[in-house]
Amino acid sequence: MSAALKSDTPAAALIAAAPAAGAAPARVFDMDRRRVERALRQRVRYRYVRPMVVREVDGWRIVSPCCSRNIDAQGGLIDIAWLRSEPPIWRLYARDHARAIWVEHERSQQLLELLDVICLDPQRVFWP
Repeated sequence: MSAALKSDTPAAALIAAAPAAGAAPARVFDMDRRRVERALRQRVRYRYVRPMVVREVDGWRIVSPCCSRNIDAQGGLIDIAWLRSEPPIWRLYARDHARAIWVEHERSQQLLELLDVICLDPQRVFWP
């Protein structure tokens, strides 16, 4: 785990984490979205809810109804994870709901490795 991105919203986190001026933005492909959606069908926790994969400027954000009611007592949508592309690296962020920030959890050159982390989640970092 490393850097935290302070923000109240995912969009603000994206702006705070945007590449330096002059840097080329990462390309986000629909094929990656399908990989994320397919992987989420195999997750261990809360298999009965349907998370959504939302396109962001440089990656994908996963949101889901809050089944445990730990974060949102009404069961509303909460942020689960943010997969940020910085070719050739993918960065995986977890949402710290108590502090309303994104926290970098892991990096990999393989998107599928990070999807395994999200789907297994033995410490309930992503699926609180």
